[in-house]
This record gives sequence, structure tokens and C-alpha cells, in this order.
Amino acid sequence: MEQTFTLTPVEQRISDFIARRVWAIVGASNDPSKYGNRIFRTLRAAGYKVYPVNPKGGELDGVKVYPTLADLPEKPDVVDIVVPPQVTEQIVRQAHELGLIRIWMQPGAESEAAIRYCEENGIEVVHDACAMHFRRSWD
Repeated sequence: MEQTFTLTPVEQRISDFIARRVWAIVGASNDPSKYGNRIFRTLRAAGYKVYPVNPKGGELDGVKVYPTLADLPEKPDVVDIVVPPQVTEQIVRQAHELGLIRIWMQPGAESEAAIRYCEENGIEVVHDACAMHFRRSWD
């Protein structure tokens, strides 16, 4: 007898986000010990188009780092946030202004205010889950 599995709404959302191939990593870092660096490199290695975002600009592994989401050359499918909660609150507002509708808040980046803002403004949000936990699904 075949078993069928039903995904929870959160699992469905995560699956949908992972299927999207253009991501922005807000809080991307040149420091290999930081999650903003690990997520960026792992997504790129899996064939995703990834835009690093950090107000410092510069380059990360030969890729231009954009100071803000508004500076990106195209709209990302998913905005992955790896910054302190008070910065996340600013980023979700900027994402909304730009018409971006998928936000992944890494553990430590989320705040109740940012989550509520997303929910009240039609932004799909993943929180309390680390994207790196799902890296095997990226290939």
C-alpha cells in the first residue's frame, strides 16, 4: 500500500520558495563564517541566480554586492534576510514598496513586527526555519 504525505502549509510555502531560482540575500557577507555568506555560496553552487545585498557594496566571490533591494537589476523571487530584527523591519517595508512578495527571515533576523507587517501586506513569509536546513532540496 502506497503512503501519501500531505505537506503542511509552512512546508508547502518552503517548497514553493525553494522552487524559485532568483534570490536576494540581504546581509550577504564576505566573512565565510557568516550565514549570509554560506547561503549565498550554497545557492549559487546549486545553480540559483543570487544577488548579494549589503549597504557596504563591493563584491562577493566576483559578484557585485548591491547596497539595497532597490538597486538590484531584476526583482528576486525570494528575499532571504540575514540581518538583525530591527533592520529586517526596514527591509520588509522596502520589499513591499518594490512589489516583492516572498520573504524568508533567517533565525535571529525575525521580529513579531516584521512578521505581522508581511502578513498584513500580502507578503508570503517563512520564519523560524533556516534556509540552509533545506540545502539538499536546492539541487
